[in-house]
Amino acid sequence: MKKKNPSNREDDREKTNGPKSMMNKRKKNMKRLGGAAGLSLEAFVNAKSNTSSSFSNPALLKKQREFYKNAKYVSKFKKKLKQQHQPNELPSDVRPSEAENENREGSKMMNKNKRSKNSLKELYEKRREEEEKARIEREAILKAKKEERERSESRRKAAREKMFKKTRHGQPVMKYRIEHLLQLVQSSNENSTDKNL
Repeated sequence: MKKKNPSNREDDREKTNGPKSMMNKRKKNMKRLGGAAGLSLEAFVNAKSNTSSSFSNPALLKKQREFYKNAKYVSKFKKKLKQQHQPNELPSDVRPSEAENENREGSKMMNKNKRSKNSLKELYEKRREEEEKARIEREAILKAKKEERERSESRRKAAREKMFKKTRHGQPVMKYRIEHLLQLVQSSNENSTDKNL
């Protein structure tokens, strides 16, 4: 076996971790830590304890940028809307007097408000009536179903009582069973004759 020379190991280290790469690492660390002095103890504690700070999280930074960008667009949009709703400024000789303007605008607004209130009220009442009709129809359907269910249950209950009747010796009463079978045969005959016609 060959013995490795310890001096060879050092040479290998110097090749991979040469003085230039060490300097680069040191520079990067210094830059990351905030310069040659590094972070002060106070700054370090504040950076660690303040979880709401998003200085190092690029995703949060991106979200904040998008939020502010959207807010800027919204404010611009609102300004444009205000400008559109404001009447264009006309020269004073062409412009009617302010009192006339206010009267016209006031009457227009009142008429508009009355119309919109009436139409909204009518819409509300129509919708209310439709909902009431639908509710009444649903209740009627449910009531009919419930009555039908109760009738069929009472029929089944009566038939069951008859079918389970026993004589005093514990034997089943055949009278009701035979009647039931007879009814089944008659109903099947009626159905088959109806189909043939």
